[in-house]
Amino acid sequence: MIYSPPLRDPVRRIGARTFDFSRQVAVMAVVNRTPDSFYDKGRTFGLDAAVDACVAAADAGADWVDIGGVPFAPGPALAAADEIGRVVPVIAAVRAASDVVISVDTFDARVARAALEAGADVINDTTGLHDPELARVVAATDASLVVTHSLAAARGAGPRTQFARPSYGDVVAEVGAFLAERVAYAIDAGVAPDRLIVDPGHDLNKNTLQSLELTRRLSELAELGYPVLAAVSNKDFVGEALDAPRGERVEGSLAAAVVAITQGARIVRMHNVRESVAAVRMTEAILGWRAPAGRLVHNMSEVNRD
Repeated sequence: MIYSPPLRDPVRRIGARTFDFSRQVAVMAVVNRTPDSFYDKGRTFGLDAAVDACVAAADAGADWVDIGGVPFAPGPALAAADEIGRVVPVIAAVRAASDVVISVDTFDARVARAALEAGADVINDTTGLHDPELARVVAATDASLVVTHSLAAARGAGPRTQFARPSYGDVVAEVGAFLAERVAYAIDAGVAPDRLIVDPGHDLNKNTLQSLELTRRLSELAELGYPVLAAVSNKDFVGEALDAPRGERVEGSLAAAVVAITQGARIVRMHNVRESVAAVRMTEAILGWRAPAGRLVHNMSEVNRD
């Protein structure tokens, strides 16, 4: 039996699009405007390349594009003005070209404000609202907010902090407790509950065994009642599970996404858009949420075909 999460607000208006997360999964495409992103190694760092990638993702069926100007991994701090300079021109160009949902992967309230003013619909914060002003910035708009777990956030460390040998008593219980507390914080700051999304943070200060456990027990996190975002694409837990280097993790990423969906995920953050859209739409069809897109011909006539 497929798990159905107890969503408190299953129908969500996000930007110009409406999603019924009781029977629909959104595909979020990843576009990083960074010179050192772990997956594309700067392929979309140039402005034109980033805009083209976003538009191509939307044309390939992505419901959503997630634009990032700073990686999660440790590195030199980037000034807010520089991060704004990376993401805002992309947002503005994509917004002019498409009604695709646009999120910005940032933990800085100043960047979030500029992104929303430029036309972004969602702030995707991987630091569990480390910047207390960020929730208030989102609350002043009709934008949505992604609240993400990392051990750095849970222990009050700064953004982009890494932990050697991350340890949990029960990774799912600890992630769930953190997300519940941070969601309550966001609501107290004025963010409407129907604008909140939670992300367990696969691989973010977690080893492969911990990320695998999060995936198979994702239904426990979906019990929080908010749409769960599963950012599983090309992560190291996929690579280590299959002994596959980066660039050879597509099939494993698709499998992880499908399992996450069956455990309650309603947004999947993916790099390989065409393959991911096909896998997600097929999953929806199998679950009876979506009618077949093509004309029904096979064994539908007087003369059957094998």
